[in-house]
Amino acid sequence: MRITRTLLVGSAALLAAGLIAAPAAAAPTGDTDVTFEILAGTLDITVPATADLGTGSPDSAIEGQLGAVTVTDDRASDDASWTATVTSTDFTTGTGTASETILASEIDYWSGAATATTGNGTFTPGQANAGAAAPLDTTTPLTAFTHAGGTGNNSASWNPTLVVNVPLDNVAGVYTGTVTHSVA
Repeated sequence: MRITRTLLVGSAALLAAGLIAAPAAAAPTGDTDVTFEILAGTLDITVPATADLGTGSPDSAIEGQLGAVTVTDDRASDDASWTATVTSTDFTTGTGTASETILASEIDYWSGAATATTGNGTFTPGQANAGAAAPLDTTTPLTAFTHAGGTGNNSASWNPTLVVNVPLDNVAGVYTGTVTHSVA
């Protein structure tokens, strides 16, 4: 018992002298400041690499769909609005003479309704149906699809249709051109 009493007396003396710390007093509540970050991504558009619209003859219309066009907005923005536009080159075959060229303005585009959407806000096709189809242009972008308002991330997909109005004086051949979708 003598050893225990000596330890207790010795510990009390060290505590009184400030050589050892007193145990922390427990509090009934405790606060922890916590932080985290939500990272902003990018605004992107994906399109099919190729599309074959089929066949036709002079003075006819060749109609076909391009395949899924998708805008993905991962900007995590307060205003998640965007506009997708489309332009086209002229389509040519052979050496691209007048009778071997179909002007972009002779190709009508209509986006149709969205095939899929995510997020909030208002998704609006540029041309909801065939009756609203509009000619493409080499320099002036045509609105393909828009998203207005909403917050955070969103996406929209659509499968646009092209209608090639083949002039009567065009020659036979495989015509190629480039349709370009952009988003901002």
